[in-house]
Amino acid sequence: MTTGMKFGSPAITFVYHLGVHCTDENRLIHSLMRNGDDLQKQGIIVPRPRRYRAKIGEATKKYRGDPMPEDEQKELFDAILMGYPAERVILSNESFLCMPGAAFDFNRIYAKAHYRSTWLRYVFPENPCEFFLAIRNPATYIPAALRQEGVPSYEKFIKNADLRQLRWRDVVEAIQENNPGCPITVWCNEDTPLIWPTLLREISDADPDMGFAGEFDMLKTIMHEDGFERMLSYLQSHSPQNEIQRRRVFAAFLDKFANEDELEEDIDLPGWTPELVDEITAIYEDDVYQIERMSGVTFIAT
Repeated sequence: MTTGMKFGSPAITFVYHLGVHCTDENRLIHSLMRNGDDLQKQGIIVPRPRRYRAKIGEATKKYRGDPMPEDEQKELFDAILMGYPAERVILSNESFLCMPGAAFDFNRIYAKAHYRSTWLRYVFPENPCEFFLAIRNPATYIPAALRQEGVPSYEKFIKNADLRQLRWRDVVEAIQENNPGCPITVWCNEDTPLIWPTLLREISDADPDMGFAGEFDMLKTIMHEDGFERMLSYLQSHSPQNEIQRRRVFAAFLDKFANEDELEEDIDLPGWTPELVDEITAIYEDDVYQIERMSGVTFIAT
């Protein structure tokens, strides 16, 4: 495979937040954009999605892992950066790996990850590349996915996939094996409210002492308002000494003031029983355990 030009000195790192569907709803990129001015001072650029999503989609489908000609690379680069000096560029699209209705093509979950991630990696082939990926319990992911626009009926969506054989580890391994040298960071969507500040720091690689606007955004969506205000008051008077202490505070207040309507998921799908949901969940928990221990994968846990 031929290679193309390198952007930046040292080379700019391109960070791809891969989604997946039903794990983010653009919250991550929007929170980073809220902090765009402070991040920009550190050479971390968070472009507006409209500047790159369609263009990257067109480029990857056209070249399919073959590097673009240098003039087209430069044109795309200029469209994304708009002249801002950068050391790290964060790009996000929950459909980088596939469109919502194609999540079970080839009868496996996100089976296109191996080549679609490589298409992204070779948009700027001479530059470093990192991948960030949220995963979600298939028992709640599938019902949520079916509510998305463009997703077909349950049978057409699932196709012939075996629900007991769904493994996110297969997706992570496919990305890793097809993109050697590209760091991969993974987390569970279920943990996102508790690890949100860490996630913002990990994907941005910002200075450790930088404060993020919106670092409590995710907790706010799943807590009663009075409980959320009490938590903020407690954090102001009892400043955590480290991230572990802060997560313990989050967990304690969430345990007491969680909005159960936001946390509970009604599952009503053909052939699904409570026993099947429990079985899929147990398989997912084992899957997470295996991913946490994968060599070369950074797993953000609670």
